[in-house]
Amino acid sequence: MFNIFKISLVLLLVFSIFILNEERALAEAQLTDEESIDRVVAEMSLEEKVSILVGPGMSGESLVGLTDAGVPGAAGNINGVPRFGIPAIVLADGPAGLRINSTREGTEETFYATAFPVATAIASSWNTDLAKEVGDAVGEEIKEYGVDIWLAPALNIHRNPLTGRNFEYYSEDPLISGKMAAAVVNGVEDNGVGTTIKHFVANNQETNRLSVDAIISQRALREIYLRGFEIAVKDAQPWSVMSSYNRLNGSYTSANQELLTKILRDEWGFKGFVMTDWFGGYESLKVIFEEGNSVSDVVAQMQAGNDLLMPGTPNQTQALIDAVKSGKLDEKILDKNLKNILKMVLQTPRFKEYRYSNKPKLKTNAEISRQVATEGMVLLKNKQKVLPLNSDAKIGLFGNGQIETIKGGTGSGDVNTAYTISIAKGLDENFELDQDLLARYATYVSTLRGLKEYQKPPHSFFEQKPQIPEKPLRDNEISAVVEKTDIGVIVIVRNSGEGGDRKNEKGDFLLTDEEQKMIERVSNAYHKVGKQVVVVLNIGGVIEVASWRDKVDGILLSWQPGQEAGYAIADVLSGRANPSGKLATTFPMDYGDVPSAANFPGDDPVDPSKVVYEEGIYVGYRYYDKFDIKPAYEFGYGLSYTSFEYSNLKLNSNIFKDKIRVTVDITNTGKVAGKEVVELYLNAPANKLDKPIQELKGFAKTKLLQPAETQTISFEIDARTLASFDENKSAWLAEAGKYELRVGASSRDIRRRAFFKLKKDLIVEEVNDLLEPTN
Repeated sequence: MFNIFKISLVLLLVFSIFILNEERALAEAQLTDEESIDRVVAEMSLEEKVSILVGPGMSGESLVGLTDAGVPGAAGNINGVPRFGIPAIVLADGPAGLRINSTREGTEETFYATAFPVATAIASSWNTDLAKEVGDAVGEEIKEYGVDIWLAPALNIHRNPLTGRNFEYYSEDPLISGKMAAAVVNGVEDNGVGTTIKHFVANNQETNRLSVDAIISQRALREIYLRGFEIAVKDAQPWSVMSSYNRLNGSYTSANQELLTKILRDEWGFKGFVMTDWFGGYESLKVIFEEGNSVSDVVAQMQAGNDLLMPGTPNQTQALIDAVKSGKLDEKILDKNLKNILKMVLQTPRFKEYRYSNKPKLKTNAEISRQVATEGMVLLKNKQKVLPLNSDAKIGLFGNGQIETIKGGTGSGDVNTAYTISIAKGLDENFELDQDLLARYATYVSTLRGLKEYQKPPHSFFEQKPQIPEKPLRDNEISAVVEKTDIGVIVIVRNSGEGGDRKNEKGDFLLTDEEQKMIERVSNAYHKVGKQVVVVLNIGGVIEVASWRDKVDGILLSWQPGQEAGYAIADVLSGRANPSGKLATTFPMDYGDVPSAANFPGDDPVDPSKVVYEEGIYVGYRYYDKFDIKPAYEFGYGLSYTSFEYSNLKLNSNIFKDKIRVTVDITNTGKVAGKEVVELYLNAPANKLDKPIQELKGFAKTKLLQPAETQTISFEIDARTLASFDENKSAWLAEAGKYELRVGASSRDIRRRAFFKLKKDLIVEEVNDLLEPTN
């Protein structure tokens, strides 16, 4: 009996020691700082690890430990594990602002966010300081609404003008795309919240985006499609990167180790974590909710370095657990991916227990949105200085878009904002509008919106509301307006969004017959009595302009300028703001001139399995310049209400060694204050590699220059700036020879030139031989 008692005591002591050790280990394994991460991961169960690596799903289902983070309308969560002090992290959409629900159950409060101009409009400002200011304003709203990571900015290349999501992307040029994205990232993250650059990489179409295989040469990838992401990573270190839906040269990007690990992490030094786009890796969304269907290869995604699967499904969770238990997936891979996520969790407001207010500075941010909108607008035509308008101008305002003004595109890039200032409202408060015409348009739009075929709600946020036909105009109606007004203003609108591409058809890339007739009849009536007509383009992407632009006197490209649209447009039309935007994407004369027109969206126009980027590096202006194809409006083009002189272009050396410094003086030679975008292009020797005629290598925007005021702009040219990618060497090569620097007001308006020499070939950087096309 005594021996049994002794044994029991020993067992109890051993058990107590075990429990104490367990409690001590758990106490020590609390997420507190970066040094604690290894201890936390070591103590976590396999199920707990997987619960973080796989999101909780669209409706919050998960096998383990979801903590409700409580921001309605947010795109998703990263699960928390409370026993280790790991909170659930909230992710919300962008990029034109913060996308969350504006109302919530149980409260009369509203939770509106600011709708900023779309990315293409921001890029058209060519002002990285302004882009950073947008980021800072968005970051403040993100933080005060309790969100941790913003699923933006997006920076895929405008490969084709019909891409439905181009409005979310910046440019056809990777330098602008990368620099703008980096500026926005830095602005957002200065608030202590995170960003997600996306969609990595080659999400250049929406048609069959879930599985289309983009076949792209190594050189085109390195110089065009990867380059913007590289700039953003190196200049800003975003917290996360979102892999794209599509395949790239045969492999899903979310399962491509060469892309996500060898390039993104090893070559570029990315420090954050990688997440999938929502259900990324699935060939069809229907498999998500059907039992028995195979899911994407989650093992390959984890091995590739795609750390987080979003929004997550129970099937994915179970597949990862089973893969580890069966030996198909080394648990150390999960540990590595988990650590990448936890490093970012440490930086979040929710981990730091920030007490968010739900009261961001909406009034201040609306003012920023308005300023950015004006600076991103591009004055395409200004015959006989029709603009700016006099403050007492009497305007006849035509077009449904004056009422149905579009702040931004549809889909996950939309923003739930308190209001959108229509063009009619903005102009009515700043000029004298013909009230009878305004009332007729308001009645027409309201009446048609009341009809069943024009009021059916969209099935999802991917869908646009049906577009109503332009209001019919009678000849006597037009003439009556012309008689009472000084000028005609015509509004043309277009919208697009996630989930579908645009069409080279009337009502989309082309104007409708009704729009063409409106422009012709209104212009003829005004011109007949010696008056002028201006068109305002409230559009998210490029449209055809060559067929009608000669019929009007002025064209203002406002893009989709955010919630302050009408006020911002009035600012520019009135001259309170001098337009200083320039095109970051080319307007072709005809869609057939577009370099990718013949192979967009792929081998089958309805359901392509692959798309071959046959144009290689010749995207946008690189193509138009190389093959001498005249665009309607070239890359970098934009007019001003003043004029600028370029002078005194200097290089600090005419022999390249490590760097060359370039300076040029910009003088306002007009009568009003204005800003000028200064563009630096490089023409490089092409003895070994085929080269574009010129490539953008730098840009800057002056301050607001008063008449006769001069500012010196400087650029720095380094070796990487000179280099092109040599596939045979897997290296960035700068060829020996004579280089020409071109400084200008657009890609086809070069004002000053200078030359320097590189004495011998220079291998600037050797990289891994990766992402070779398989077919």
